[in-house]
Amino acid sequence: MDNSPQLELTSVLTCPECGHAKIERMPVDQCTFFYECEKCKAMLKPNKGDCCVFCSFGSVPCPPVQENGKGCC
Repeated sequence: MDNSPQLELTSVLTCPECGHAKIERMPVDQCTFFYECEKCKAMLKPNKGDCCVFCSFGSVPCPPVQENGKGCC
């Protein structure tokens, strides 16, 4: 029996500029460095020390962080 935790592959990204939130599917094989808010068009970039926008602005950290405790980059 596999005891590894189930990865959450969706996260709610919330724009720090306008507060717009959207459910997005996270890639399992790469980090997402940039994300454009569909409402205000702000270009989101990871905060210092985070590997991707999901770790900075998402409700759930990216799959590599969930699995390994660190990002893929």
